[in-house]
Amino acid sequence: MTCLHLLLTLVFAVSLGTPVEIQRPRGVPLTKKAFYEENKPFTCLDGSRTIPFDRVNDDYCDCKDGSDEPGTAACPNGSFHCTNAGYRPMFIPSSRINDGICDCCDTTDEYNSGAKCENTCKELGRKERDVLQKMAEITKEGFLLKQQLIEEAKKGRQEKQGKVTDMQENKKPLEEKVEALRTVKETAEQPEKEAKERHLKAWEEQKAAIRLEKDKAKMAEAFLELDDDADGFVSVSELQSHAELDPDADGTLTEAEVQGLMGGAEQVDTSTFESVWTNIKDKYHSESQPEEPTPVETPPDEVKEPVVDSDSEPYPEDDISEDEDDDDEDDYHEDDDKAPPTVKTPEKNHEDEEAMPSYDPDTQALIDAAQKARDDFEEAEKALREMDDQIRNIEKELSFDFGPDAEFTYLYSQCYELTTSEYIYRLCPFNQVSQKPKYGGSETNLGSWGSWSGPENNKYLVMKYEHGTGCWQGPNRSTTVKLTCGKETVVTSTSEPSRCEYLMDFTTPAVCQETANTDLSPHGHEEL
Repeated sequence: MTCLHLLLTLVFAVSLGTPVEIQRPRGVPLTKKAFYEENKPFTCLDGSRTIPFDRVNDDYCDCKDGSDEPGTAACPNGSFHCTNAGYRPMFIPSSRINDGICDCCDTTDEYNSGAKCENTCKELGRKERDVLQKMAEITKEGFLLKQQLIEEAKKGRQEKQGKVTDMQENKKPLEEKVEALRTVKETAEQPEKEAKERHLKAWEEQKAAIRLEKDKAKMAEAFLELDDDADGFVSVSELQSHAELDPDADGTLTEAEVQGLMGGAEQVDTSTFESVWTNIKDKYHSESQPEEPTPVETPPDEVKEPVVDSDSEPYPEDDISEDEDDDDEDDYHEDDDKAPPTVKTPEKNHEDEEAMPSYDPDTQALIDAAQKARDDFEEAEKALREMDDQIRNIEKELSFDFGPDAEFTYLYSQCYELTTSEYIYRLCPFNQVSQKPKYGGSETNLGSWGSWSGPENNKYLVMKYEHGTGCWQGPNRSTTVKLTCGKETVVTSTSEPSRCEYLMDFTTPAVCQETANTDLSPHGHEEL
């Protein structure tokens, strides 16, 4: 057996400060040293065959799993173990052995390539120990903060439960008060309603009397105007002078039409004019009121063409399309359907515009009493609604899963923001995640609180927010929030690994675990 075939490696472990020399074939981890015993046949780790030990690391692949060549590049599926004493051990593909590139910090992968490699394991180990030390300090401080959060959550939960109990006890007398005030209100509103109805009825009767008196005055005035010869009678010929009374609106008020308006009589006196007035008062134009001149409509044929500037070219008639002609005709017909400009808007009666008189003192007293009853009832009902809302909100908060020891309680009703070059991201734990353009624009819902979605061993490491605003021709937006230990509570990064699926990193002391006082060496005791 030659030294070339054995290619034994010396490994020095630095744990506990005492170097220990362990001999094993190159590229073999300490955990598998027992399978590589010198001077004994070697069995492939997949059990496929057994070969003499001198064929281990002989640069020829005998085992299908490549386990006989841990220190050479002979097997395409083999792997090489970097001891990396002082740093962390690692495996690299066998194809990287002696390829001229230093993959192992202890340079053991380039033992026969001539590459000038420098052992950097000690420096890497020192840097990693510094990082681990800082992480340990952060974790320790974070865990202390977590203990405070747990105590505060426990105290807060007890206070909230006590508050709910107190409010529920106080709710019953408040409900009774509301019902009592409802009865008072309804009792006070009944006489108020009756008094208002009496007042309104009296006002309607008063308005009717006023309208009747005015109508009689107009009728008397009309009789005097129509009695042209002042003989105390209105005759057919006298009434016929008012063409606006033409029943069929054909432009001519005939004698027969006038007799119809007069009930067949040739003339009427003041006592019988009332029945005639009923037939004509809606159309009758008082002679004392000046008539408005009837506007003259310009016939379509006389519409003047617009004056064309002699310096500009007129539009050629051929350029006007048939569609435009059709549109013009449609517009013309639409104008024909409009009401003629001679139709006047009916004037409002003055009595309709008059305000209803004030309530009498007795009615006003009933209204004031009913209003006070309404105010008292609404105030009590509002207090009851507010109490119900408070109870409901506290019970909702108490129903959330805030962790094994309620350590996440402090996140409730809080929001945390992260500003990037384009957006402002906002995380409100147990509520929703949103995104808003940095320079103005509407807010987009990236998901509402769904559930804890961490690994089986600790589901409280991941939050899931779902059913956000839908993407264009895509799914509804959703956000996964990964929680890591930290002294501060802050959103550290956001990304969109998949379309409409967002990822947030969030640090909080609530996930910090108690650290054991262990060796901070990156490789531990594996290499002993």
